[in-house]
Amino acid sequence: MYKTVAMLLAGGEGKRLSPLTLDRAKPAVPFGGRYRIIDIVLSNFVNSGVTRINVLTQFKADSLIKHISRSWVLESRFGRYIDIIPAQMRVSKEWYLGSADAVYQNLNLIDDEEPDFVYVFGSDHIYKMDVGQMLNFHRRKRADLTISVIPVPIETAGRFGIIEVDKDMRVIGFQEKPENPKPIPGHPTKALASMGNYIFNAGPLVEMVTEDAAVLDSVHDFGKNIIPAMVVNHHKVFAYDFKKNRVPGQNPKARGYWVDVGTIDAYWDASMDLVSVSPVLNLYNKKWPIFSLNHDNPPAKFVFANEKKKRIGVAMDSLVSEGCIVSGGFVNHSILFPGARINSYANLNHCILFNNVSVGRYSRIRNLICDKNVRIPERSIIGYDLEKDRKRFTVTDRGIVVIPKGYQFE
Repeated sequence: MYKTVAMLLAGGEGKRLSPLTLDRAKPAVPFGGRYRIIDIVLSNFVNSGVTRINVLTQFKADSLIKHISRSWVLESRFGRYIDIIPAQMRVSKEWYLGSADAVYQNLNLIDDEEPDFVYVFGSDHIYKMDVGQMLNFHRRKRADLTISVIPVPIETAGRFGIIEVDKDMRVIGFQEKPENPKPIPGHPTKALASMGNYIFNAGPLVEMVTEDAAVLDSVHDFGKNIIPAMVVNHHKVFAYDFKKNRVPGQNPKARGYWVDVGTIDAYWDASMDLVSVSPVLNLYNKKWPIFSLNHDNPPAKFVFANEKKKRIGVAMDSLVSEGCIVSGGFVNHSILFPGARINSYANLNHCILFNNVSVGRYSRIRNLICDKNVRIPERSIIGYDLEKDRKRFTVTDRGIVVIPKGYQFE
Protein backbone atom coordinates (compact mmCIF):
# COMPACT_ATOMS: atom_id res chain seq x y z
CA MET A 1 0.00 0.00 0.00
CA TYR A 2 1.45 3.36 -1.01
CA LYS A 3 1.55 6.40 1.25
CA THR A 4 0.98 10.04 0.34
CA VAL A 5 1.41 13.41 1.99
CA ALA A 6 0.35 16.86 0.74
CA MET A 7 2.33 20.08 0.96
CA LEU A 8 0.07 23.05 0.25
CA LEU A 9 1.82 26.31 -0.60
CA ALA A 10 -0.01 29.11 1.20
CA GLY A 11 2.70 31.70 1.78
CA GLY A 12 2.21 34.12 -1.10
CA GLU A 13 1.53 37.82 -0.53
CA GLY A 14 -1.19 38.17 -3.17
CA LYS A 15 -0.27 41.79 -3.95
CA ARG A 16 -2.53 41.94 -7.02
CA LEU A 17 -5.55 41.18 -4.81
CA SER A 18 -4.94 44.22 -2.63
CA PRO A 19 -6.73 45.68 -0.69
CA LEU A 20 -8.34 42.30 0.08
CA THR A 21 -4.86 41.06 1.07
CA LEU A 22 -3.81 44.03 3.18
CA ASP A 23 -4.51 42.06 6.37
CA ARG A 24 -4.59 38.46 5.20
CA ALA A 25 -2.81 35.97 2.96
CA LYS A 26 -4.38 35.30 -0.43
CA PRO A 27 -5.64 31.81 0.51
CA ALA A 28 -7.54 33.38 3.43
CA VAL A 29 -9.54 35.77 1.23
CA PRO A 30 -13.28 35.08 1.65
CA PHE A 31 -15.08 33.52 -1.31
CA GLY A 32 -18.55 32.37 -2.23
CA GLY A 33 -20.52 33.78 0.69
CA ARG A 34 -19.16 31.60 3.50
CA TYR A 35 -15.80 30.11 2.50
CA ARG A 36 -12.14 31.06 2.28
CA ILE A 37 -10.21 30.35 -0.93
CA ILE A 38 -8.13 27.69 0.82
CA ASP A 39 -11.30 25.74 1.64
CA ILE A 40 -11.51 24.81 -2.04
CA VAL A 41 -8.22 22.90 -2.19
CA LEU A 42 -8.61 21.43 1.31
CA SER A 43 -12.04 20.10 0.34
CA ASN A 44 -10.58 18.60 -2.84
CA PHE A 45 -8.02 16.65 -0.83
CA VAL A 46 -10.39 15.52 1.91
CA ASN A 47 -13.04 14.47 -0.63
CA SER A 48 -10.30 12.56 -2.48
CA GLY A 49 -9.35 10.68 0.70
CA VAL A 50 -5.98 12.43 1.19
CA THR A 51 -5.84 13.40 4.85
CA ARG A 52 -2.16 13.95 5.64
CA ILE A 53 -1.86 17.62 4.76
CA ASN A 54 0.67 20.31 5.65
CA VAL A 55 -0.21 23.95 4.94
CA LEU A 56 2.96 26.02 4.53
CA THR A 57 2.25 29.62 5.57
CA GLN A 58 4.32 32.79 5.61
CA PHE A 59 3.01 36.32 4.91
CA LYS A 60 0.13 37.72 7.01
CA ALA A 61 -0.80 34.23 8.13
CA ASP A 62 -2.81 35.08 11.26
CA SER A 63 -6.24 35.04 9.60
CA LEU A 64 -5.40 31.87 7.66
CA ILE A 65 -4.08 30.06 10.74
CA LYS A 66 -7.15 30.95 12.78
CA HIS A 67 -9.50 29.81 10.03
CA ILE A 68 -7.83 26.44 9.51
CA SER A 69 -7.38 25.71 13.21
CA ARG A 70 -11.05 26.45 13.90
CA SER A 71 -12.53 24.87 10.76
CA TRP A 72 -10.38 21.87 9.86
CA VAL A 73 -9.93 19.39 12.70
CA LEU A 74 -9.39 15.78 11.57
CA GLU A 75 -9.07 12.63 13.67
CA SER A 76 -5.33 12.42 14.32
CA ARG A 77 -5.58 8.99 15.98
CA PHE A 78 -5.88 7.42 12.54
CA GLY A 79 -3.14 9.46 10.90
CA ARG A 80 -5.48 12.16 9.62
CA TYR A 81 -4.34 15.74 10.06
CA ILE A 82 -4.20 19.21 8.54
CA ASP A 83 -1.16 20.85 10.11
CA ILE A 84 -0.38 24.56 9.80
CA ILE A 85 3.35 25.05 9.28
CA PRO A 86 4.65 28.60 9.78
CA ALA A 87 7.95 29.69 8.30
CA GLN A 88 10.42 28.34 10.88
CA MET A 89 13.81 29.23 9.37
CA ARG A 90 15.00 25.71 10.16
CA VAL A 91 17.86 25.73 7.65
CA SER A 92 18.70 29.44 7.38
CA LYS A 93 17.71 32.88 8.61
CA GLU A 94 15.75 33.53 5.41
CA TRP A 95 12.02 33.54 4.75
CA TYR A 96 10.93 31.21 1.97
CA LEU A 97 12.83 32.33 -1.12
CA GLY A 98 10.45 30.59 -3.52
CA SER A 99 8.01 27.69 -3.79
CA ALA A 100 10.77 25.08 -3.98
CA ASP A 101 12.56 26.62 -1.01
CA ALA A 102 9.34 26.40 1.02
CA VAL A 103 9.37 22.63 0.55
CA TYR A 104 13.13 22.41 1.10
CA GLN A 105 12.88 24.21 4.44
CA ASN A 106 10.25 21.68 5.54
CA LEU A 107 11.81 18.45 4.34
CA ASN A 108 11.59 17.19 7.91
CA LEU A 109 7.83 16.78 7.36
CA ILE A 110 8.50 14.44 4.45
CA ASP A 111 11.24 12.60 6.33
CA ASP A 112 8.88 12.01 9.26
CA GLU A 113 6.12 10.51 7.10
CA GLU A 114 8.33 8.58 4.64
CA PRO A 115 5.72 8.83 1.86
CA ASP A 116 5.92 7.26 -1.57
CA PHE A 117 4.33 10.28 -3.25
CA VAL A 118 4.12 13.96 -2.36
CA TYR A 119 1.42 16.34 -3.57
CA VAL A 120 2.76 19.89 -3.93
CA PHE A 121 -0.27 22.07 -4.65
CA GLY A 122 -1.08 25.76 -4.57
CA SER A 123 -3.85 26.87 -2.25
CA ASP A 124 -5.29 29.92 -3.97
CA HIS A 125 -7.15 28.65 -7.05
CA ILE A 126 -10.84 27.90 -7.63
CA TYR A 127 -11.62 24.44 -9.02
CA LYS A 128 -12.87 20.98 -8.09
CA MET A 129 -10.57 18.01 -8.58
CA ASP A 130 -10.27 14.38 -7.54
CA VAL A 131 -6.53 14.34 -6.89
CA GLY A 132 -6.57 10.53 -6.70
CA GLN A 133 -7.19 10.37 -10.46
CA MET A 134 -4.08 12.45 -11.05
CA LEU A 135 -2.12 10.09 -8.79
CA ASN A 136 -3.38 7.07 -10.75
CA PHE A 137 -2.10 8.71 -13.96
CA HIS A 138 1.23 9.42 -12.26
CA ARG A 139 1.60 5.81 -11.20
CA ARG A 140 0.59 4.39 -14.60
CA LYS A 141 3.23 6.52 -16.29
CA ARG A 142 5.84 5.58 -13.67
CA ALA A 143 6.59 9.28 -13.53
CA ASP A 144 9.01 11.11 -11.29
CA LEU A 145 6.87 14.24 -11.56
CA THR A 146 3.38 14.86 -12.90
CA ILE A 147 2.11 18.38 -13.61
CA SER A 148 -1.59 19.16 -13.82
CA VAL A 149 -2.24 21.18 -16.98
CA ILE A 150 -5.13 22.88 -18.74
CA PRO A 151 -5.46 24.30 -22.27
CA VAL A 152 -5.59 28.11 -22.38
CA PRO A 153 -5.98 30.56 -25.29
CA ILE A 154 -2.63 31.28 -26.89
CA GLU A 155 -3.13 35.04 -26.44
CA THR A 156 -3.29 34.70 -22.62
CA ALA A 157 -0.75 31.89 -22.30
CA GLY A 158 2.08 34.29 -21.43
CA ARG A 159 0.64 34.60 -17.90
CA PHE A 160 1.38 30.93 -17.15
CA GLY A 161 4.05 28.30 -17.17
CA ILE A 162 3.63 26.62 -20.58
CA ILE A 163 4.20 22.91 -21.05
CA GLU A 164 5.40 21.28 -24.26
CA VAL A 165 4.55 17.56 -24.56
CA ASP A 166 4.97 14.64 -26.95
CA LYS A 167 2.12 12.38 -28.06
CA ASP A 168 2.38 10.37 -24.82
CA MET A 169 1.99 13.54 -22.66
CA ARG A 170 5.61 13.38 -21.59
CA VAL A 171 6.98 16.86 -20.96
CA ILE A 172 9.73 17.76 -23.41
CA GLY A 173 9.86 21.49 -22.75
CA PHE A 174 8.80 24.11 -20.23
CA GLN A 175 8.52 27.89 -20.59
CA GLU A 176 7.82 30.10 -17.59
CA LYS A 177 5.52 32.98 -18.70
CA PRO A 178 6.95 33.12 -22.24
CA GLU A 179 6.50 36.02 -24.65
CA ASN A 180 5.90 33.56 -27.51
CA PRO A 181 4.27 30.47 -26.00
CA LYS A 182 4.38 27.24 -27.95
CA PRO A 183 0.94 25.97 -28.98
CA ILE A 184 -0.41 22.47 -28.51
CA PRO A 185 0.56 20.36 -31.56
CA GLY A 186 -2.38 20.42 -33.95
CA HIS A 187 -4.12 23.18 -31.96
CA PRO A 188 -2.44 26.48 -32.84
CA THR A 189 -4.89 28.60 -30.83
CA LYS A 190 -4.22 26.80 -27.51
CA ALA A 191 -1.29 26.19 -25.19
CA LEU A 192 -0.93 23.86 -22.21
CA ALA A 193 -0.67 25.87 -18.99
CA SER A 194 0.63 24.51 -15.73
CA MET A 195 -1.90 24.80 -12.90
CA GLY A 196 0.92 24.85 -10.34
CA ASN A 197 -0.20 21.46 -8.95
CA TYR A 198 2.40 18.69 -8.85
CA ILE A 199 2.80 15.08 -7.75
CA PHE A 200 6.36 13.94 -7.07
CA ASN A 201 7.89 10.67 -6.16
CA ALA A 202 9.33 11.48 -2.77
CA GLY A 203 12.94 10.60 -3.65
CA PRO A 204 13.29 12.87 -6.71
CA LEU A 205 11.52 15.72 -4.91
CA VAL A 206 13.92 15.64 -1.97
CA GLU A 207 16.88 15.30 -4.32
CA MET A 208 15.89 18.19 -6.59
CA VAL A 209 14.98 20.78 -3.94
CA THR A 210 18.13 19.92 -1.99
CA GLU A 211 20.32 20.40 -5.05
CA ASP A 212 18.51 23.60 -5.98
CA ALA A 213 19.05 25.06 -2.50
CA ALA A 214 22.81 25.08 -3.16
CA VAL A 215 22.51 26.98 -6.46
CA LEU A 216 23.26 30.62 -5.67
CA ASP A 217 21.62 32.17 -8.74
CA SER A 218 18.43 30.11 -8.48
CA VAL A 219 15.14 31.75 -7.50
CA HIS A 220 14.18 28.41 -5.91
CA ASP A 221 10.90 28.12 -7.77
CA PHE A 222 9.24 24.96 -9.07
CA GLY A 223 8.26 26.55 -12.38
CA LYS A 224 11.45 28.45 -13.05
CA ASN A 225 14.03 26.01 -11.66
CA ILE A 226 12.88 22.55 -10.58
CA ILE A 227 10.73 21.56 -13.56
CA PRO A 228 13.18 22.77 -16.27
CA ALA A 229 16.04 20.99 -14.47
CA MET A 230 14.09 17.72 -14.29
CA VAL A 231 13.22 17.90 -17.99
CA VAL A 232 16.82 18.63 -18.98
CA ASN A 233 18.12 15.83 -16.75
CA HIS A 234 15.73 13.33 -18.38
CA HIS A 235 13.56 12.65 -15.39
CA LYS A 236 10.19 11.17 -16.27
CA VAL A 237 8.01 14.28 -16.25
CA PHE A 238 4.42 13.97 -17.50
CA ALA A 239 1.48 16.33 -17.97
CA TYR A 240 -1.93 15.37 -16.59
CA ASP A 241 -4.88 16.77 -18.54
CA PHE A 242 -7.13 18.29 -15.87
CA LYS A 243 -10.07 18.35 -18.29
CA LYS A 244 -10.19 14.55 -18.02
CA ASN A 245 -10.72 14.71 -14.25
CA ARG A 246 -14.17 13.55 -13.16
CA VAL A 247 -15.73 14.70 -9.89
CA PRO A 248 -18.84 12.87 -8.59
CA GLY A 249 -22.03 14.84 -9.16
CA GLN A 250 -20.30 17.30 -11.46
CA ASN A 251 -21.99 18.80 -14.51
CA PRO A 252 -19.94 17.95 -17.63
CA LYS A 253 -19.61 21.66 -18.48
CA ALA A 254 -17.66 22.13 -15.24
CA ARG A 255 -14.88 19.75 -16.26
CA GLY A 256 -11.70 21.71 -16.68
CA TYR A 257 -13.01 24.72 -14.75
CA TRP A 258 -10.04 26.33 -13.01
CA VAL A 259 -9.57 29.98 -12.08
CA ASP A 260 -6.48 31.69 -10.75
CA VAL A 261 -8.09 34.47 -8.73
CA GLY A 262 -4.86 36.44 -8.70
CA THR A 263 -6.43 39.81 -9.50
CA ILE A 264 -9.50 41.68 -8.32
CA ASP A 265 -11.12 41.30 -11.74
CA ALA A 266 -10.50 37.53 -11.81
CA TYR A 267 -11.87 37.23 -8.27
CA TRP A 268 -14.90 39.27 -9.34
CA ASP A 269 -15.58 37.07 -12.38
CA ALA A 270 -15.35 33.83 -10.37
CA SER A 271 -17.65 35.27 -7.72
CA MET A 272 -20.26 36.60 -10.15
CA ASP A 273 -20.41 33.20 -11.85
CA LEU A 274 -21.71 31.76 -8.57
CA VAL A 275 -24.91 33.83 -8.74
CA SER A 276 -25.74 32.88 -12.32
CA VAL A 277 -28.67 30.54 -12.88
CA SER A 278 -26.39 27.59 -13.67
CA PRO A 279 -22.94 28.37 -12.25
CA VAL A 280 -19.98 26.37 -13.51
CA LEU A 281 -18.72 25.85 -9.96
CA ASN A 282 -21.60 24.15 -8.16
CA LEU A 283 -21.58 24.92 -4.44
CA TYR A 284 -24.58 22.64 -3.97
CA ASN A 285 -23.02 19.36 -5.15
CA LYS A 286 -23.55 17.09 -2.13
CA LYS A 287 -21.30 14.41 -3.62
CA TRP A 288 -18.31 16.78 -3.56
CA PRO A 289 -19.02 19.39 -0.87
CA ILE A 290 -16.90 22.39 0.02
CA PHE A 291 -16.24 22.36 3.76
CA SER A 292 -15.62 25.37 5.96
CA LEU A 293 -16.33 26.86 9.38
CA ASN A 294 -19.91 26.39 10.59
CA HIS A 295 -21.23 29.75 11.74
CA ASP A 296 -23.62 29.87 14.69
CA ASN A 297 -25.78 32.52 13.08
CA PRO A 298 -29.57 32.68 12.77
CA PRO A 299 -31.16 32.20 9.33
CA ALA A 300 -31.14 35.00 6.81
CA LYS A 301 -34.14 37.30 7.15
CA PHE A 302 -36.05 39.43 4.64
CA VAL A 303 -38.45 41.96 6.16
CA PHE A 304 -40.95 44.61 5.09
CA ALA A 305 -43.35 44.11 2.23
CA ASN A 306 -44.77 47.60 1.86
CA GLU A 307 -45.35 47.82 -1.86
CA LYS A 308 -47.06 51.20 -1.59
CA LYS A 309 -43.96 52.85 -0.15
CA LYS A 310 -41.60 50.56 -2.11
CA ARG A 311 -40.09 49.35 1.15
CA ILE A 312 -39.58 45.72 0.26
CA GLY A 313 -36.83 43.40 1.51
CA VAL A 314 -35.89 41.27 -1.50
CA ALA A 315 -32.89 39.55 -3.06
CA MET A 316 -32.79 38.17 -6.61
CA ASP A 317 -30.12 36.07 -8.32
CA SER A 318 -28.03 36.32 -5.17
CA LEU A 319 -26.28 34.28 -2.47
CA VAL A 320 -27.44 35.39 0.98
CA SER A 321 -25.63 33.77 3.90
CA GLU A 322 -26.84 33.03 7.40
CA GLY A 323 -27.19 35.96 9.76
CA CYS A 324 -27.97 38.45 6.99
CA ILE A 325 -30.92 40.87 7.22
CA VAL A 326 -32.39 42.46 4.12
CA SER A 327 -34.53 45.07 5.82
CA GLY A 328 -36.61 46.78 3.19
CA GLY A 329 -33.75 46.97 0.69
CA PHE A 330 -33.24 45.58 -2.82
CA VAL A 331 -30.39 43.16 -3.63
CA ASN A 332 -29.68 41.92 -7.15
CA HIS A 333 -26.93 39.63 -8.48
CA SER A 334 -24.92 39.93 -5.30
CA ILE A 335 -23.20 37.86 -2.61
CA LEU A 336 -23.78 38.63 1.07
CA PHE A 337 -21.48 37.04 3.64
CA PRO A 338 -22.71 36.29 7.19
CA GLY A 339 -24.01 39.23 9.18
CA ALA A 340 -24.48 41.66 6.29
CA ARG A 341 -27.40 44.07 6.64
CA ILE A 342 -29.18 46.01 3.89
CA ASN A 343 -31.38 48.77 5.26
CA SER A 344 -34.57 50.23 3.83
CA TYR A 345 -34.65 51.69 0.33
CA ALA A 346 -31.01 50.74 -0.32
CA ASN A 347 -30.36 49.38 -3.83
CA LEU A 348 -27.49 46.95 -4.47
CA ASN A 349 -26.53 45.57 -7.88
CA HIS A 350 -23.57 43.25 -8.53
CA CYS A 351 -22.05 43.61 -5.07
CA ILE A 352 -19.98 41.36 -2.79
CA LEU A 353 -20.27 42.26 0.87
CA PHE A 354 -18.04 40.47 3.38
CA ASN A 355 -18.97 39.70 6.99
CA ASN A 356 -20.82 42.32 9.03
CA VAL A 357 -21.09 44.99 6.36
CA SER A 358 -24.02 47.34 6.87
CA VAL A 359 -25.52 49.44 4.06
CA GLY A 360 -27.40 52.56 5.08
CA ARG A 361 -30.84 53.62 3.92
CA TYR A 362 -31.35 55.06 0.45
CA SER A 363 -27.87 54.06 -0.69
CA ARG A 364 -27.28 53.18 -4.35
CA ILE A 365 -24.37 50.83 -4.90
CA ARG A 366 -23.13 48.72 -7.80
CA ASN A 367 -20.00 46.79 -8.82
CA LEU A 368 -18.62 46.82 -5.28
CA ILE A 369 -16.49 44.46 -3.20
CA CYS A 370 -16.64 45.58 0.42
CA ASP A 371 -14.39 43.89 2.96
CA LYS A 372 -15.67 43.04 6.45
CA ASN A 373 -16.77 45.30 9.29
CA VAL A 374 -17.64 48.37 7.22
CA ARG A 375 -20.63 50.61 7.87
CA ILE A 376 -21.70 52.36 4.67
CA PRO A 377 -23.60 55.55 5.59
CA GLU A 378 -27.10 56.47 4.49
CA ARG A 379 -27.55 57.84 0.96
CA SER A 380 -24.13 56.66 -0.17
CA ILE A 381 -23.62 56.43 -3.92
CA ILE A 382 -20.83 54.05 -4.96
CA GLY A 383 -20.00 52.65 -8.37
CA TYR A 384 -21.75 55.36 -10.40
CA ASP A 385 -19.05 58.06 -10.40
CA LEU A 386 -15.74 56.22 -10.68
CA GLU A 387 -13.59 59.36 -10.67
CA LYS A 388 -15.06 60.28 -7.31
CA ASP A 389 -14.70 56.68 -6.07
CA ARG A 390 -11.00 56.58 -7.01
CA LYS A 391 -10.31 59.40 -4.58
CA ARG A 392 -11.36 57.15 -1.69
CA PHE A 393 -11.18 53.53 -2.81
CA THR A 394 -9.40 51.09 -5.09
CA VAL A 395 -11.06 50.96 -8.52
CA THR A 396 -9.97 48.47 -11.19
CA ASP A 397 -9.71 49.24 -14.90
CA ARG A 398 -13.04 47.46 -15.37
CA GLY A 399 -14.72 49.68 -12.80
CA ILE A 400 -14.88 47.32 -9.81
CA VAL A 401 -14.75 49.33 -6.57
CA VAL A 402 -13.07 47.78 -3.52
CA ILE A 403 -13.46 49.07 0.04
CA PRO A 404 -10.85 47.72 2.49
CA LYS A 405 -11.55 46.00 5.77
CA GLY A 406 -12.79 48.27 8.56
CA TYR A 407 -12.88 51.41 6.41
CA GLN A 408 -14.23 54.42 8.25
CA PHE A 409 -16.39 56.83 6.26
CA GLU A 410 -16.09 60.52 7.14
